[in-house]
Amino acid sequence: MINLQFFTQEDFSRLNYALDENQSQFAATVERALLNIERREDNDAFPITIMKDNTPAGFFVLDFGEDKFELTDNKDSVLVRSLSVNPEMQGTGIGKGAMMKVDDFVRENFQNCNEIVLAVNQRNESAYHIYLENGYIYEGKTRIGRSGPQYLMYKKL
Repeated sequence: MINLQFFTQEDFSRLNYALDENQSQFAATVERALLNIERREDNDAFPITIMKDNTPAGFFVLDFGEDKFELTDNKDSVLVRSLSVNPEMQGTGIGKGAMMKVDDFVRENFQNCNEIVLAVNQRNESAYHIYLENGYIYEGKTRIGRSGPQYLMYKKL
């Protein structure tokens, strides 16, 4: 069973996985994402652990900071970023399961949030389709990310 929880330092040993060259184009490592959060002056980013059967299996960040305004004008939105799944556990539905849980997790923990936004690299077709299957909408907006063009997607809560 897939569950989401706020990241704890105890999760790190299971989440300190390496991403291959292809995957590292699309997502930061957990270590890099945590360093990025530490460097920030605000407290608007929350690391989230994806649990599979009580074992840390993946990671992402819920970011309420200014970066979200590259994707939306909605001040009550959150940006999902740095989503990854442990390569040893990929292909088992963890990413899809996590995306099915994000809505409820955000509603339960951030009651003022009414929209989730994200950017997905156009070459990351599997992630793009997972987002579509989970109700995210792509209306033709794009931007250039660090690894090329990205689809800008959103989901109203």
